[in-house]
Amino acid sequence: MSNIDTLLKKISRTREDLLNHKIYLKLNSEEAIAKFMETHVFAVWDFMSLVKALQKELTCVKTPWTPTKDKISRRLINEIVLGEESDIDQNNNPTSHFELYLDAMNRIGAETNSIGVFINNLVELGDIDQAMEKSSIPSAAKDFMKFTFDVINNKEVHVIASVFTFGREDLIPDMFINIVKTLNEKEESKSDDLLYYLERHIEMDGDEHGPMALKMISELCGSDSDKWDEAAKYSKIALEKRIKLWDSILNEISMN
Repeated sequence: MSNIDTLLKKISRTREDLLNHKIYLKLNSEEAIAKFMETHVFAVWDFMSLVKALQKELTCVKTPWTPTKDKISRRLINEIVLGEESDIDQNNNPTSHFELYLDAMNRIGAETNSIGVFINNLVELGDIDQAMEKSSIPSAAKDFMKFTFDVINNKEVHVIASVFTFGREDLIPDMFINIVKTLNEKEESKSDDLLYYLERHIEMDGDEHGPMALKMISELCGSDSDKWDEAAKYSKIALEKRIKLWDSILNEISMN
């Protein structure tokens, strides 16, 4: 069994718990999906920070430029950044996946003021902790982001890559896609932008980013058993944090 297979086996139960979460049974209307998106958008945003943290660690982003040691991981992360930060929308205009998500939120009628204020505070203050404290962010989303930035600021690159790969990629169940497709078939549906975002994300994760990320993990962990153990540990924690986020959103949707 390969190191990747061993890691996947260690996190498989937690991953299945996430993919089979009860929240997906509740996302059966555009109103419920809009409520879901209003919290989930913070996770979509901090995913981009994981991507950029990896680019910072694995490539040279300063002047004067010098070549970094790991040629394979350097190419892999640059290709991932290109797709995540500079993809195309339905009209072939350049955009990030975060901005695609915001467009989908606006189209479906979700509230975007909270994430907008947070981004403005972040630009103004230049500090993630201060921006979170000054902004009105759901507590579960705040806890989720704090874990992400603890990993970014305090852990080695193989841990960052593991949280990115196993805690974020390939985690959109077919059930949710089918729900959005069904909604989108209705007359005057407002979920077409969301469907494009989901299908674009899945296409890139499955065909491009997923395999590249697995190769990157193998390069970064190598034959170091301690690194593989850490990769499994923090991947599992990342999945557990996502489950807690889903629990919180489910509770909010159920109360409405």
